[in-house]
Amino acid sequence: MKTKVIFRFLAKINKLIFPSFSKKRLDLKKANKAQILVLAYRYYITKNAL
Repeated sequence: MKTKVIFRFLAKINKLIFPSFSKKRLDLKKANKAQILVLAYRYYITKNAL
């Protein structure tokens, strides 16, 4: 239960800090490693927050 609260908090921070690649229409085939890393991190946090 406590971990859900932490992940929800991290998800809100991620929304403020990291860019939204869906709004920028990022093509995953052309993404560099840093963009893929940010995308994977955001996915992991969002998945655990739900």
